[in-house]
Amino acid sequence: METSIVGVGVGITDRFRSVVEEKSVRIENLAPRAQSLEVKVTHRAYHNTRVDDETVELTLTGKGPIVRAEAVDGDKFAALDLALDKMTEQLRRAKDKRVDARNHPRGAKFEKGSGQLQGIDVQPASADVLRAVATGEVPVIAGDEEEADYTPVVIRTKNFDAEWMTVEEAVDRMELVGHDFFLFIDARSDHPSVVYRRKGWDYGVISLTAAAPPEAEELAS
Repeated sequence: METSIVGVGVGITDRFRSVVEEKSVRIENLAPRAQSLEVKVTHRAYHNTRVDDETVELTLTGKGPIVRAEAVDGDKFAALDLALDKMTEQLRRAKDKRVDARNHPRGAKFEKGSGQLQGIDVQPASADVLRAVATGEVPVIAGDEEEADYTPVVIRTKNFDAEWMTVEEAVDRMELVGHDFFLFIDARSDHPSVVYRRKGWDYGVISLTAAAPPEAEELAS
């Protein structure tokens, strides 16, 4: 596995490189098919205080989904240990889940007869939330634009390429990137959906069903 280290606002010493090479063996043992591990170290100094911190971001690429982990600490060696622990846990959970799925198939199952998903909670977004988003009542702030008026609800926007996959695949991707939710397009229904983490091995999925607004239906008729 190839390892690359990048420093932003901080120099990378030979000692740090040696520690990365030594400790990255843990990752290689859990992900033997991984091709490269990128380590990014960012130093941040806060002008109003005397506190500095180091952020270590790990990105693992290879044959399969990208795996990411991040940690912050005042010492870059400690941040590296925390990030490696997070990535190790993510890889272990993904591996255990694959083994458990082979030995005891469970999770979401698509019932052809009823057309419903069984074994996973499906919750539609509330009508109030959908109406607020559709009518623009929820303010959306893109990038670093300044807020004209204060509001407790601030939404930062990010754009990603749409990916079609099953619910099970979306759950696996969510585990590997270490997030509590994952956006995707359901390959079975073509509906925009999001899976999210609940307790333990429980997950939920929310799907949006596109429908023409009443005004459009009236014009069409």
